Amino acid sequence: MKAGPHPYQEISLGTAGLVLGIILVALYGLMFLKADAAKEIARKLPRNSDLGTYFMGFGMVWFWLLVAPPDKGIFSAITMDLGEFNKVKKYLMIGVPVFCVGMIVYVREFLFVRGLGLCLLMAAAPLLYASDFENAPLQFVMPAFCYIMIIKGLYFVGMPYLFRDGVTWATASDGRWRGLALGGVALGLLFVTLGLTAWRGY
Repeated sequence: MKAGPHPYQEISLGTAGLVLGIILVALYGLMFLKADAAKEIARKLPRNSDLGTYFMGFGMVWFWLLVAPPDKGIFSAITMDLGEFNKVKKYLMIGVPVFCVGMIVYVREFLFVRGLGLCLLMAAAPLLYASDFENAPLQFVMPAFCYIMIIKGLYFVGMPYLFRDGVTWATASDGRWRGLALGGVALGLLFVTLGLTAWRGY
């Protein structure tokens, strides 16, 4: 295994908070400002298998890079040491692409939701690494958010119809939709503020 810290460990808490906050503000800001269009898109997302193909493929490639051999150049840039589980990497390298193709070809139902769930699981890891062993003020906010991402990701992969039900509930009322969007913007602004102030330098 290559020497030195894993790239995830080099991400600072301040940078992670700032990037996450900007993404949340942009996403939920558009949901608020373009509410009607956003609701229409949201209703179609659960069964958007074409977009699901990209999300599932991206998530699976991301996972594959984490279990890639350590001597494959750029393909080993983010490979992880799994300790005693390193011996199963060669099986994961084969199994992951087979599973990905199988999902894309044979499980088109709610493919977007499953792909989104997988991407949430993958994205939680670097954010958790950024907050690991840090003593910054309000440091707990980041792992708490990440655990919510992980829980949602697991549910989206295993029970994707819950995403559809959630969208149906959120889009049933314009006030409800805008309220949720404003809540997301507020959360994003919190991360941006923490990234620029309390978490800066950590």
